[in-house]
Amino acid sequence: MSTAPLPLPPKDTAITYILWFFLGLFGIHHFYMGKVGRGILWLLTGGLFLIGWIVDLFTIPSQVRAVNARRAAGYR
Repeated sequence: MSTAPLPLPPKDTAITYILWFFLGLFGIHHFYMGKVGRGILWLLTGGLFLIGWIVDLFTIPSQVRAVNARRAAGYR
């Protein structure tokens, strides 16, 4: 009998965009994706002085894919 851990459920791109739009300057969308360090950085700098917040608009789909790939492989 195998006791391998179950893969974690995937994160949703739509939820990430909603969090980004309303709370993105505080880094909440990064916390949602499990990127605590980046979330703290966004929280302390206002989304890297708005520049990082705007960059996230275009990079969220690839960030979510990367997080979901790691979660499917069993990494947090």
